[in-house]
Amino acid sequence: MAQELPPVEKYLPESYGGETQNWSISQAANKNIYIANNEGLLEFNGADWTLYPTPNRTVMRSVNVVDDRIYTGCYMNFGFWKKNDLGKLKYISISDTIKDQLIEDEQFWGIVYQDNWVLFQSLQRIYMYNTTTQKITIIDSQSGIRSIFNVDGIIYYQDLVKGIFRIEKGKPILVTNSQVLANDKVVSISGTQNNLLILTSNNGFYRYTPDSFSKWVIAADEVLQGSKIYSGIQLKNENLVLGTISKGIIYLSSTGDVLYQIDQNKGLSNNTVLSVYEDIERNVWIGLDNGINCINITSPITLFNDEKGNLGTVYASVIFNDHLYLGTNQGLFYKKVDTEDTFQFVKGTNGQVWSLFVYDDTLFCGHDSGTFIIDKNESELVCEITGAWNFKTIPGQPNNLLQGTYSGLSVLEKIGNSWSFKHVIEGFNYSARYVEVEDKTIWVNHEYKGLFKLTMDDQFSKIIDIVEDFSIEKGRNSNILKFEENILYTHETGIYSYNKQKKIFEQEYLISKNSATKKEYIGKLITDNIGGLWSFSDDYLGYISYDQFSEKLQLVEVAIPRSLRKEMFGFENITYIKQDSYLLGTTNGYMIIELSRINFKKYSIFLNKIEGKNKGSAFETISLLQEEPTFESQRNTFKISYTVPEYDKFLITKFQYKLEGFYEHWSGWSTNSTTTFENLPFGSYTFKVRAKTGNILSDNTASYSFNIARPWYFSMTAIFMYSLVLIGVLFLTHKAYKNYYAKQKQKLVEYNKRQLALKALESEREIMKLNNEKLMQDVESKNRELATSTMNIIKKNEILNTIKKELQKSEAERSGLTNVERIIDRNLNNKDDWRHFEEAFNNVDKDFLKKLKAKHDKLTPNDLRFCTYLRLNLSSKEIAPLLNISVRSVEIKRYRLRKKLDLKHEESLVNYILDI
Repeated sequence: MAQELPPVEKYLPESYGGETQNWSISQAANKNIYIANNEGLLEFNGADWTLYPTPNRTVMRSVNVVDDRIYTGCYMNFGFWKKNDLGKLKYISISDTIKDQLIEDEQFWGIVYQDNWVLFQSLQRIYMYNTTTQKITIIDSQSGIRSIFNVDGIIYYQDLVKGIFRIEKGKPILVTNSQVLANDKVVSISGTQNNLLILTSNNGFYRYTPDSFSKWVIAADEVLQGSKIYSGIQLKNENLVLGTISKGIIYLSSTGDVLYQIDQNKGLSNNTVLSVYEDIERNVWIGLDNGINCINITSPITLFNDEKGNLGTVYASVIFNDHLYLGTNQGLFYKKVDTEDTFQFVKGTNGQVWSLFVYDDTLFCGHDSGTFIIDKNESELVCEITGAWNFKTIPGQPNNLLQGTYSGLSVLEKIGNSWSFKHVIEGFNYSARYVEVEDKTIWVNHEYKGLFKLTMDDQFSKIIDIVEDFSIEKGRNSNILKFEENILYTHETGIYSYNKQKKIFEQEYLISKNSATKKEYIGKLITDNIGGLWSFSDDYLGYISYDQFSEKLQLVEVAIPRSLRKEMFGFENITYIKQDSYLLGTTNGYMIIELSRINFKKYSIFLNKIEGKNKGSAFETISLLQEEPTFESQRNTFKISYTVPEYDKFLITKFQYKLEGFYEHWSGWSTNSTTTFENLPFGSYTFKVRAKTGNILSDNTASYSFNIARPWYFSMTAIFMYSLVLIGVLFLTHKAYKNYYAKQKQKLVEYNKRQLALKALESEREIMKLNNEKLMQDVESKNRELATSTMNIIKKNEILNTIKKELQKSEAERSGLTNVERIIDRNLNNKDDWRHFEEAFNNVDKDFLKKLKAKHDKLTPNDLRFCTYLRLNLSSKEIAPLLNISVRSVEIKRYRLRKKLDLKHEESLVNYILDI
């Protein structure tokens, strides 16, 4: 059977009881889902599953949420669960107060509530628990109880033998004891107090009124006759969902027609349906013998999944003569519209179908093998040119049809009542996958060669002119199309519109900026079979149209990401079929989208769990009830989980968060529902998170404020101590610097003193030097004087001796010259000359005579005089006149002096005298 079905989301295929029997389902006000199964109680918040084992580790049979309590029933125990401060469910047993009154091996299969009463149904009893007084009353059944129901505030239950009862004032009142029900299980009761619709396990539906009990004869009876019904409910729209033992679910209209059946072959995880539940969003949850599924009954999307691969990938679709045709990579298929007939193959169309086009009451099929005309399940090849990409009408030529092929452009012609190949348009041999016709102009886009503008002759037989340089980006997934008489070129870089006056492409702002959502990039654009404009982006599918009352464009977004649409990328195709319904081809069938049923509902986001830890330790759950808690400085790593409880298969929720006090900017959008902050410094923080479901922001921003205490080394006491220490250090430093600079000052003073002393010493040295120089000059002067004096004495004595010798030669005159000789002798031995010489010598070498006398005290004055002449380094010849003796006598005198000085033979007399 070919049938479009609502989306089915499969949950828990492997973990947390996914492979166990799921007996009962309920939902809380915060939209969390609770499931009773073989392992215990399952909680699902839209992102995470949590398993709470039963108190006695037995199978949990029933669950029902009342206000903030989750009531459950299991083996020999019933009670309720309530969240503690950490957000975890804590079990509180009700049955423990009457534990001794429970029947052996009793299990609780059903839970209903009304006002302040919660009723727990076992196979033998009904326990009525008053939530106000906490008292329990019991209704016994001798024959056994099969099920319990709440119908518009009236509690009904089935007694295995006696029939159906209702409870009034705590007492059972018989409603009907029809024998039809005696051997059959009542699966559900719905309707009103005076008109009940009773569903049985084996015999279908019955209607009850106070006056009658009769079989409800419906169109679905034939299907129900061979099915064993185990569970069922009446939905809010009054339709019925029946869960079977081996045939999955059966979905009936309120009038009893079978709308569809879903079993394991059509998307369910298992064919045995143990429980059925309708949630707040009108999704239908299915508890299976193996798995949990959610059916999006109210989704604007229905799916045809080609699970067996009979069709393949859908590349084109069209409605023609009340038949739906699908062009796939395996050929052309068709079936009658609005039926569950299987798709039939059109003969002769094996292979790749690229396009389907209806014109002149004729269906054209563009095929890899050429062009076919289709008549129901028959095909006729009218053009053998391979690869017919598309078909376009030619303005003013109703009997001609343009087609783009692998090798260029060609024209089909209608002669009489039949179509045939006319001619190839010469001069253009590139693949023409994207073609648009405007008057006598053909626009052709080749993804890699670029965009071409072909000007044709009147007969569209040849090309007059070709323009191919438009200075626009080219590449994969680019496209040329016509929308509202405008030629548009789309590329990943944007949308461009052709300016006919300037003959150039310009950035298109009408679509990209006047659309309702003002998307910067709305994806690839294509037109459908009625001229509608569609965009295909990664995050959504969009329908673009003019507003009914203005020239503004509006964008209707269908929030189906590309990953879930599963279309063939680059070969996107969509077809209008009826009343706002469109068919989108996918890689394994197709989906039907009803724009009028799209719900732009906003969802709420909740903080699910907050965990914290110290470095190196494990995460521990933190209470969400604490207002702005303060944590120790070491506990500075946090993991925060959040969720949006939505269960639509095609809605993807993305999250964006920021941590005020750490960084102020929102993060990028991500599907991750958990974020971790590690090693936060001390301070105050506020975590904020918001969600985007589809393309709609959540109606709230969840937040959580907390503080991280200062570490002990940053506490006020520590800071005070640091301040004291700092002050002390500053004081000591100041004092040390003061002492240091005092010492430096003292050193500087001493240094300056030393420098002054050195300068003074230098001055003294200069003075001494000058004095020494002066003394040297004086010594030199004295030496000169001594030398002059000595020379004068020598000269004088020589002259006098010469004169004396000359006088001695004249004996005749000697008598008269005796006085003259005396005078000469007196001058030769003049003591005054010696005294002056001695005085001059002492000025030059004052210590010599003292040292000589001290060393040789036996020396006579004449010896000392002789030594002074030797000290002056005078020769014997120079000394002789000074002593008025002969040179020989001087030598003798030298000899005698050596003796007195006790000199050795090898020692020099003059050197000895000079060394003293």
